[in-house]
Amino acid sequence: ADVRVERRFVPESCPRAVRPGDFVRYHYLGAFPDGTRFDSSYDRGSTFNVFVGKGQLIAGMDKALVGMCVNERRFVKIPPKLAYGSEGVSGVIPPNAVLHFDVLLIDLWNSEDEVQVQTYFKPEKCPRTVQVSDFVRYHYNGTFLDGTLFDSSHNRMRTYDTYVGIGWLIPGMDQGLLGMCVGEKRIITIPPFLAYGEEGDGKSDIPGQASLVFDVVLLDLHNPKDGISIENQHVPESCERRSQTGDFLRYHYNGTLLDGTLFDSSYSRNRTYDTYVGKGYVIAGMDEGLLGVCTGEKRRIIIPPHLGYGEEGRGKIPGSAVLVFDIHVVDFHNPADSVSITVNYKPSNCTVLSKKGDYLKYHYNASLLDGTLLDSTHSLGKTYNIVLGSGQVVVGMDMGLQDMCVGERRTVVIPPHLGYGEDGVEGEVPGSAVLVFDIELLELVSGLPEGYMFVWNGEVSPNLFEEIDQNHDGEVLLEEFSEYIQAQVDSGKGKLAPGFDFEKIVKNMFTNQDRDGNGKVTAEEFKLKDQEAKEEHDEL
Repeated sequence: ADVRVERRFVPESCPRAVRPGDFVRYHYLGAFPDGTRFDSSYDRGSTFNVFVGKGQLIAGMDKALVGMCVNERRFVKIPPKLAYGSEGVSGVIPPNAVLHFDVLLIDLWNSEDEVQVQTYFKPEKCPRTVQVSDFVRYHYNGTFLDGTLFDSSHNRMRTYDTYVGIGWLIPGMDQGLLGMCVGEKRIITIPPFLAYGEEGDGKSDIPGQASLVFDVVLLDLHNPKDGISIENQHVPESCERRSQTGDFLRYHYNGTLLDGTLFDSSYSRNRTYDTYVGKGYVIAGMDEGLLGVCTGEKRRIIIPPHLGYGEEGRGKIPGSAVLVFDIHVVDFHNPADSVSITVNYKPSNCTVLSKKGDYLKYHYNASLLDGTLLDSTHSLGKTYNIVLGSGQVVVGMDMGLQDMCVGERRTVVIPPHLGYGEDGVEGEVPGSAVLVFDIELLELVSGLPEGYMFVWNGEVSPNLFEEIDQNHDGEVLLEEFSEYIQAQVDSGKGKLAPGFDFEKIVKNMFTNQDRDGNGKVTAEEFKLKDQEAKEEHDEL
């Protein structure tokens, strides 16, 4: 007399059941009591789609579907008066036939439904949410209400990248993504009239009138109008100078995507990234983000893709990706920089100042701008000794030691073009490094006038050649010459340039006199330096 329903499978979760006025999609097998099949949606390869309770079904099926859950299976017996009655359906259903239906509910929605959003993970920090016209990158699994997967960005191993709220997506997804944070995970359920409607997607992946469920994780978010964003993490108390366009910077960085995925790190290479700023040597966002930094500063620079690597990306960086750089500025300088000298202590009696050619003994501590110690004479327990201006140290140190008196202490900052240049010293000084020397001058021996390696302290003997030529054979050999110079220095009659090797100086002096290069100096070849200058002048 009435519909009889046997619930053969009921899912554990049933968030919603069929009510009159709902639209359903279901599969069925239709048979007579003797088991003879008269119809099947499976044979047609498509669900039966219909409104419930609106007279579009036989009365018994309208009653049998009410209360069903998606994925529920029911066995339904419908008497003739609630089916096709005494008339039946010509050639298909005989008069007064009892009908049996094996029904599986696939989908369920109502014309008054809206997009449903269920957030099941949200990061603690959410500085920004998706707004209309933003560009997003997200992963998703797309299923029907019964859990059947129809698409997945994970399977393609590539995010779905799109603008939000401007019609690039189905309307339900446009709504469902609004308000999301990077890292947030949502389930977005979309009724068909906000998805692909009656026709489906036209590719047979999504049938008509299908509700869609998207499990979404948002990886990236920006707006085409965005500029870079800077978050200062540490700024040194003392910041005497900030970077400007044209400066050369050395910095460490970790580069990540917005979701925290690391794509590059200078730390892993154990070497700073070295570049000019504001000259187009790096991506536009980094060029801007590195301006105004102090040595030792740490900052986070967030760069939208149009100021990064754009739609194409690069290497491990996907297209349209927002980049996050955590940087630590090690040092910077400008190619126009000269040596910087800061006098920390100067004795009251400071009349004798260092000059080119002087022999100096000093202590130093050498470090990088960030304070990293490179070297120290104190740890070696001995001074560093040089002849000033002779090329025994880097150019910047030669400059920094000028006009210094014994006992003076100063800090000398040397840019790399006056230090060890782009190459540095392997294993000791990084390339393009600014150097800081804390110096104390301990001893100064005055040098000789420029161009002289030996000078007389008194009158020069008019018979100088004869005195040097000890065996009076008219020729002076290197050994005779060396013994004579040594005797003059020992007796105080002459002075050698300080800080140089005696044998090398004497050999150099002898070679200058041995004009024909035969290893002997004759009286005709022998001339003092002032005599050489006079003869050249006369010749001119």
